[in-house]
Amino acid sequence: MQEEIEEKTVRLAITGTRMTINGIMAGIRLYMRHRANKKLESIDSHIQGKQSIDELIKQNQGVTSMEIGDKGIKTFERIAKKYGVDFAVIKDKNQNPPVYTAFFKARDTDALEAVMNEYGAKMVRKEQRPSVREKLKRLVQKVKSQPKKTRTKKKEHVR
Repeated sequence: MQEEIEEKTVRLAITGTRMTINGIMAGIRLYMRHRANKKLESIDSHIQGKQSIDELIKQNQGVTSMEIGDKGIKTFERIAKKYGVDFAVIKDKNQNPPVYTAFFKARDTDALEAVMNEYGAKMVRKEQRPSVREKLKRLVQKVKSQPKKTRTKKKEHVR
């Protein structure tokens, strides 16, 4: 009988230890899950890159605007993302062709200046570059002006 009581107390101590270890592990898992959720919430609280004009203004920083041509929207977006600038693009439908205005802001004025300078330089280079269609027309004219080769067909019989 004494052995049974001793065995039951040892089992009780072992199961109690197991329960505390499982409890501690469950608590650690819960805490880690809570920290991961907090990290995700802090990341989502500030939207970066392209956003609506309302979200941009709610950030309580100065907003700068710039008119963009119809062809330069994607170029502007690439450059703004490169420098980590928050921006919103709005289309003015009253004008024909429509004019796009980009509102943007960054923590550093250097980033804003870099975006404006790089965008301006790229657009100037695009305008100075001759179009592919014009090059093609010139090449077609050159080919037409050259004399054509006369081709003769001769069959030779091999004996």
